[in-house]
Amino acid sequence: MSHVGVPRGAARKRRSLALFTTGVLTLPVLAGCSSGEKEATTAVVPQDVAPAARTQVADGGTVNWAIDAMPATLNAFQADADSATTRIAGALLPTLFPLDSKGRPQLNPDYLESAKVVGHEPRQVVLYRLNQQAVWSDGREIGAPDFVAQWRALSGRDSAFWTARNAGYERIEKIERGADDLEVKVTFAKPYADWRSLFSPLYPKQVTGSPDAFNDGARSTLKATAGPFRLGGVDKETGSVTLTRNPRWWGSPAKLDSLVFKAVKPQDRTEALTEGKVDVADIDAAAAHRIVQAARDAGNSGAPPAHGPGSEITPAAALRSWALAHGSDEEAAAEAQSARDEKARAAKAYATEQNDLRGYVVRKSLEPAYTQLALNGETGPLADDRVRRAVARALDRQALADTVLKPLGLPANPLGSHLALAGQPGYQDSSDALGSQDTKEAQALLADAGWTREGALKKTDGTKAGSEGEKQEKQTDKKEEDKKAEEKTAEEKKAGAKDDGKTDNAARREPSKDDGLYIVGDDSKPGEVEGTRAIAPAPAAAVQSAALLRQAGHLGETGTSEDAPARITAQDRQPGGAAGAYAPAGTAAPAQAPDSARGPLGKDGKPLSLRFVLPSGPGSESLRSVGDKIAAMLDTIGIRTEITKVSDESYFRDHVASGDYDLALYSWPATAYPATDDRPIFAKPVPATDGSLLVEQNYTRVGTDHIDQLFDQAAGELDEGSARKLMKQADARIWAAAGSIPLYQRPQLVATDRKLVNVGAFGFGVPHYQDIGFKKPQAAGAPANPRK
Repeated sequence: MSHVGVPRGAARKRRSLALFTTGVLTLPVLAGCSSGEKEATTAVVPQDVAPAARTQVADGGTVNWAIDAMPATLNAFQADADSATTRIAGALLPTLFPLDSKGRPQLNPDYLESAKVVGHEPRQVVLYRLNQQAVWSDGREIGAPDFVAQWRALSGRDSAFWTARNAGYERIEKIERGADDLEVKVTFAKPYADWRSLFSPLYPKQVTGSPDAFNDGARSTLKATAGPFRLGGVDKETGSVTLTRNPRWWGSPAKLDSLVFKAVKPQDRTEALTEGKVDVADIDAAAAHRIVQAARDAGNSGAPPAHGPGSEITPAAALRSWALAHGSDEEAAAEAQSARDEKARAAKAYATEQNDLRGYVVRKSLEPAYTQLALNGETGPLADDRVRRAVARALDRQALADTVLKPLGLPANPLGSHLALAGQPGYQDSSDALGSQDTKEAQALLADAGWTREGALKKTDGTKAGSEGEKQEKQTDKKEEDKKAEEKTAEEKKAGAKDDGKTDNAARREPSKDDGLYIVGDDSKPGEVEGTRAIAPAPAAAVQSAALLRQAGHLGETGTSEDAPARITAQDRQPGGAAGAYAPAGTAAPAQAPDSARGPLGKDGKPLSLRFVLPSGPGSESLRSVGDKIAAMLDTIGIRTEITKVSDESYFRDHVASGDYDLALYSWPATAYPATDDRPIFAKPVPATDGSLLVEQNYTRVGTDHIDQLFDQAAGELDEGSARKLMKQADARIWAAAGSIPLYQRPQLVATDRKLVNVGAFGFGVPHYQDIGFKKPQAAGAPANPRK
């Protein structure tokens, strides 16, 4: 729901979304997704759109649909096109092969009678047969001139067209009219497997026919459309785009009179819902939680909700507040009464909002997008593939998926592919190419790369590496030891002359049996640093010190010491007392943590630390929670993370895209055309003339020539089975490179008016805008649940 845009450059336009914010929410688990372990890992989570036959949908009405912001352009092929552009274009323009609920492209009969490859040699030829009723809103037939204009604008041959992508169009050799005006014949210079991705959306030649029209003419208006709706108006002052029913639409007429897209910021969605300003809105988990609670409270016979402002007040606190408000101290009474009135107003307003939210329902599914951990392999420790693989092997991806999806009642399955989501035809779990979570293996990889706990303590002195350097180091250490031994002998002789052979216990810091002190851990555990000791005081001092330390710790967390006795008692009951506290003589030394957890790893005196950049905005709480868990997982293998929180606006632009990070979390949307859409994401960076790297959309800077070759082969492979095998090989190598670690598919939560049907959480699928509407009222006397 909270978005951080990732431009696609010359690739097909796909939007990158930041992790959806999830709070504590329990919703019923979706049915049909847990029939078995094998099925659960491959089944598609169904759409949740309140499906209804068109005969059950009333004619007329207006639906207000929340979008994040006003679209900067209505041209989906420009660099600043966004999710609002895509949403609006879907209702106005032809999409020849929309995706179904399983993420598969399907021929759209509203625009095409047929489309198929009719020739392979010497060139690939695709023949489109158009629906003879398909016309633009100005009455002109959709035909070959529109295909030709769009090809020329997007082919990349004319730089006057400011396009954001040309993938696929640059492979076209020519486009011509077929046997009649309804046929469009496309000949490719190079084979192209993803030909179904082309010409969607299809713009009229008035938009794509010239650079001026393409660059500027379609930013705020469209001269012609060809969908169930037409563009009614764009009002930047009110932040709304209005679509009205298209009278020239030849398909099933739109049920709604109008569809209005309203710009509402994600953090303002709950308020907009309670005020009735929107009927459909993507929401976060907190808003979904309130809607679910509102529905549960509907049967409380008007009683105030047991949550929200004031619900945390205990009976004792309420009585104390009443007593203060009616006490003899007039100043204190006035202050207490004012606080009571303020809380009462807040509780009343919250109750009113909850009552308004009862008119909505939460639709939920999994969004066609996945969240990944990106590892910047350009410089630093992560330039070593062993370190990247160690980071990946330290991650418990199941725990991370559980964190985000389980509270929502959604299947929490770690994603096993970079190139397809579970349930899509090309999905296969290739994560074995990297390996599952394994702390010991991660530690071994780091050790092999030269990162050790001892390495964090050593500093280079200019000696040679290898056996010769070690020999020089040993010789230097021996000389220093001999010199220290001589100095110690001289001091002992001098001390012996003064003390007549008597030992000064105080000077040597050795406790006697009578002073209640001992050295914690003085049992020479392997790997301990000689000379590091913790001294335990006498029992009385130990008790007092422990109490003071605990109280100080409590004050640091809460600012009050009212509950300190309870905290002390709880800690005193823990075996061995508080970790690191003083202990009386005779207490066993605490068990030592594994070496890797007792300090950071390092090399040549430099600790292994990674900069983890995360967005700081109000919609990114869940993303930060996942980041914290990842940091804790890395800490167990000795990798320290420096978490840096930046504004949502600069997160991608100034950090991810520029390479100013070691670790980052962001999402990529799914695609039915991985050979085309995903190639720029995983393409090997190439040096530019100025010495920088050309990374396309590969913001991890990790890639190989072999991966590029597999993508290129798949893009030209017209046999779907063979193309999928090539993509699976590419995915395995992407896993092995460990630049991008898929974590989980993102959740999708949508609030809709309870009376609306055929709209909600669409998952892989796309809206059928002409079928969206309000359900007809149920006839009087009809059964609530008629049997089929």
